[in-house]
Amino acid sequence: MPTSPGLRADMTSWGQHIDEKFHKFGVKCQGDGKLTEKCTSLTPLSVIVSTISTPRMLNHQTPKKTLLVALLLLAIIFLTKPQDSGLFNQLYYFFHPKESIQCYHTKSQTLPDISDARPAKGRSIFFHETSCNSFLNGKITITARQACAVESAARLNPNFEIHLLFASPGIFKFEGTQSDRFLQNLMTYPNVRIHHVDYERYTKGTPVETLYRKGKIEVSGYAQSHASDVLRYITLWKFGGIYLDLDVIVTKPLESLPLNYAGAESDRNVAAGVLSFSPEGLGHELAQRCLQDLSENFKGYDWGYNGPGVITRLLKKLCGAETAKEMQSKDCEGFKVFPVDAFYPIPWWDWRLYFDENLTEKVLNISKDSHVIHVWNKHSGGTRVAARGNSAYAVLAQKFCPGIVNECGYFF
Repeated sequence: MPTSPGLRADMTSWGQHIDEKFHKFGVKCQGDGKLTEKCTSLTPLSVIVSTISTPRMLNHQTPKKTLLVALLLLAIIFLTKPQDSGLFNQLYYFFHPKESIQCYHTKSQTLPDISDARPAKGRSIFFHETSCNSFLNGKITITARQACAVESAARLNPNFEIHLLFASPGIFKFEGTQSDRFLQNLMTYPNVRIHHVDYERYTKGTPVETLYRKGKIEVSGYAQSHASDVLRYITLWKFGGIYLDLDVIVTKPLESLPLNYAGAESDRNVAAGVLSFSPEGLGHELAQRCLQDLSENFKGYDWGYNGPGVITRLLKKLCGAETAKEMQSKDCEGFKVFPVDAFYPIPWWDWRLYFDENLTEKVLNISKDSHVIHVWNKHSGGTRVAARGNSAYAVLAQKFCPGIVNECGYFF
């Protein structure tokens, strides 16, 4: 049905009004006041929305016309897949807070890409940051606990390269923020490397290329977590080495451990927060099989199926065992399954123990033989802890990532 001249005029007037409002916030637009123009802005979306979504903005249009224009805009927002870091990216994130990997499509300034680097095969430890926080903040950012994980790995494993990969586009802008200081601290370690990972490029030529290209990860119910699940197996397939989650503290050197291993998180399941695969032979073959499993069995509605589920299913076949506890006594063709106290001494359902100052001695005793402790960020991420307090987590952080603790404020 053709658009009426009156509505076209209203839409053009509305677009021109938005253009005027945007210029107030330093937004640069290219176009002629139409809804299809491209705009870029560093102004938070909430400020723009609160300013332009007023009756005066709509020039007191009739309710029907106002509703029609609003519905048209919402349709564009919900159907558009942004390709650059402009206004529509911010709008899309505003209405799609869980679909946070949209930033992977953004073509803007980034750090050097890992695909152009040459990590030391089998002698590298990898961390992946798969959120879009850096894109939304306009520069590379990192939290205190993430930085602690990286520093602890770098300090205790000086003979390994430590690679921190950001899926979000962004560059360093050192402006004195706490995150900036964390990054600067990490960069003082000669074995730390920080890269961008172009997800589309990274998946090309892998068994999961089609999985990503068809958008199955993007539309999953846990897009960010599932992007991380897939990414770790690609990295181990490409380079071998060790993958670690960003919610850990490394408490013992990893160099003495075998080439191929994972750790049980319970009597039944193997976790994927600590994985080590050799770059050739058994490790590479297992990484290939993990990626093939993801390609064939990816489930976007199940949080754990694509991460710990993959390695657990694989090891059931490899070890001829049904539970992680049984796997620990099996040969598994040379793949080692460590008991829970190696990497996950406190189970996820007891995560609060790490932050309870009344239980510090108990937790430190439980984890005294661990190489890594995992604090289950999915559950603990919102819990604040005194950086110089006496909780088990704070005590371990003070010992194994002192540089990051020194840059913290009161809370960690």
